[in-house]
Amino acid sequence: EQARTPGLLKALAAGQRVVLVTDAGMPSVSDPGFRLVAAAIAAGVNVTVVPGPSAVLSALAVSGLPVNRFCFEGFLPRKAAERSRRLDELAAEPRTMVFFESPHRTADSLRAMAQAWGADRQGAVCRELTKTYEEVRRGGLAELASWAEGGVRGEITLVVGGATAAHEDLDEEALRHLVDSAAAAGLSRKDAVATVVRQTGMTRRTVYDAAHRAAETSEKTGGERP
Repeated sequence: EQARTPGLLKALAAGQRVVLVTDAGMPSVSDPGFRLVAAAIAAGVNVTVVPGPSAVLSALAVSGLPVNRFCFEGFLPRKAAERSRRLDELAAEPRTMVFFESPHRTADSLRAMAQAWGADRQGAVCRELTKTYEEVRRGGLAELASWAEGGVRGEITLVVGGATAAHEDLDEEALRHLVDSAAAAGLSRKDAVATVVRQTGMTRRTVYDAAHRAAETSEKTGGERP
């Protein structure tokens, strides 16, 4: 795209019309187009659009999640550490989020989301949208990650519900449940507490103490240790 842009600008300057089409979806949405469009605008060329297919809007429409506000986050980083940092940055994002993902990384990304945002955070895996083998799986992130471990094929779009507002009135039992859910997704107890802190906006001490006291109470009453 970068190499072709100067020649296309010359053609536009000569009065020719240039039509940009990609073979994998809407131009500029994780496909070529942004550089050419930006350069044309900077050169004073009139740019218009013919609405085309977009996996982002199609996935939102069938996800069953709120679509009054949403954001598109493209592809997550491939490296685990960078992906974790990106997910941490989005932990408090209240809008529904849309991601593109490759089939062989779908399970890992869903598992990382479950660890960062909670096993019960609702999401949808949209596969091969508008095609013959279209499939949409909905559920909690941990459940979706387990399903994806069996292997996923085709073009994948992930839709994940946004974070809920912090709840300072959550009681100890509710906090323990959140910590248990995070731990069930494969986190250590320490990391599970950290995840709940990000989810709720409550202090680490509040979450840790609540989960610890609930565990002691369960032991004294003969229940299983959380």
